[in-house]
Amino acid sequence: MILTSCGDENTPVPAEQEAFIEISEILLKDGMNFTSDNVSREISVKSNKDITVISGQPEWCTATADKPNDEGYSIVTVEVKKNESSEERTTDLTIAAGELRRQIKVTQAAKTEEQPEEPIKPETPEVPVSDAVKFAQSMGMGWNLGNQMDAYNNNVASETAWGNGKATQALFDRLAESGIQTVRIPVTWLGHFGEAPDYTIDSAWLNRVAELVNYAEKAGLKAIINIHHDGADGKYWLDIKGAANDATINERVKAQLKAMWSQIAQKFSDKGEFLIFESLNEIHDGGWGWGDNRKDGGKQYRTLNEWNQAFVDAVRATGGNNATRYLAVPSYCTNPDLAILSSFVLPSDPTPGRLMVSVHYYTPTEFSLEDKFSEWGHTANAANKANYGDEQTVKDTFGKLRDKFVNKGIPVYIGETGCVHRSSARAEKFRKYYLEYVCKAAREYGMPAIYWDNGSRDAGRECSGLLDHANGNYLNNGKEIIEIMVKAATCDDPEYTLTSVYNSAP
Repeated sequence: MILTSCGDENTPVPAEQEAFIEISEILLKDGMNFTSDNVSREISVKSNKDITVISGQPEWCTATADKPNDEGYSIVTVEVKKNESSEERTTDLTIAAGELRRQIKVTQAAKTEEQPEEPIKPETPEVPVSDAVKFAQSMGMGWNLGNQMDAYNNNVASETAWGNGKATQALFDRLAESGIQTVRIPVTWLGHFGEAPDYTIDSAWLNRVAELVNYAEKAGLKAIINIHHDGADGKYWLDIKGAANDATINERVKAQLKAMWSQIAQKFSDKGEFLIFESLNEIHDGGWGWGDNRKDGGKQYRTLNEWNQAFVDAVRATGGNNATRYLAVPSYCTNPDLAILSSFVLPSDPTPGRLMVSVHYYTPTEFSLEDKFSEWGHTANAANKANYGDEQTVKDTFGKLRDKFVNKGIPVYIGETGCVHRSSARAEKFRKYYLEYVCKAAREYGMPAIYWDNGSRDAGRECSGLLDHANGNYLNNGKEIIEIMVKAATCDDPEYTLTSVYNSAP
């Protein structure tokens, strides 16, 4: 309802009718800033009474408030009409509960005010695009077959261990139909290899991986396979901390990496360029990039460099198409910031221009993975968002990756990104905005992005399913989410830019 009453700010009220209004201190201090377009935003207000709102300039700025929920929270929707003037305009928005008043300054930019500039695309005359970078960009929007071949119980990997049915050709066909161009197939090998020195991989497990690769090939998709949870949380045989501090452990790990990748590579030596090998996943010591790696003088970083080199050496030695296949190596914990450091070194490769860098992007994890916060970005209510990781962080991170790698002809792909499904319509708007912004930014900075789909059909923490892995049917609003991401990752319409995505935030 639109408010019709206004009064002096902070008018005292009788004790027996004392009211309170809780609004973000940032809003009270800094106000609300709008672009010159038609824009609406929602803010959350808590009070022990019904609230009313009124704008000092109702001809261009209007405000409505809904009824409070059981906890006393009301959603106030503020809408501004397009500013056709060359002058910035302001007004005060008054929120009242009983006789108590709070004011928020509303500012709308002038029509001619220049919008924030976005970084240029890497395809500039000054920076030639390498064949390898072009290949990475041709990967388009990607999708992870998560919690599938990477699932495990009691140190034994099993495709159905974490609740998904067996993947089918129908799933891969649906991916291709939806506009997905690359599927990452994470594989955990725990419980499916023998003793040293051969570390023979169980043929049934390897054949199932090959069957999934064949599904991708038949559907016309690029595919990525890797060694995934064999080093999960610093456990199991990929013991990065142990190897960094004990040469014997390190040599044993490198021998096993070479033995296993030799077998995997030989299995797929006849497969074409559509198939990419990725050495490892999120290798860390249990601290998710904030453990002993920060204080051991770089020992773990150097150890991971050695592991990545062992991977390249093993694959190239098998010959066939593996002599020129694109190979991907991750930074420590696939952390983008740690990829940028000088401690991360690309392996030497007898085949030049065929190495890629893999990083993951879930920043801020409290929003994207844990559902601790329901909103994200410059239009979010400060009380409902993390205090870091907004749009500028995306641009800064991707810009550094572009400058260090992409502009030097070294491809980078975002091997995992995503945002969990929400149960409320408002939170889902911010989820969609986050995914569109991240995927569009990845596109503009010259890197493909690959969404993490674990098959979960619920909402909340770690619930990121878009498709039923067993039949390819959409889960929840999975079709809409994929359409948003595919557009962001592939559309080059000059009117559809990172700035236009930014300006369309909820």
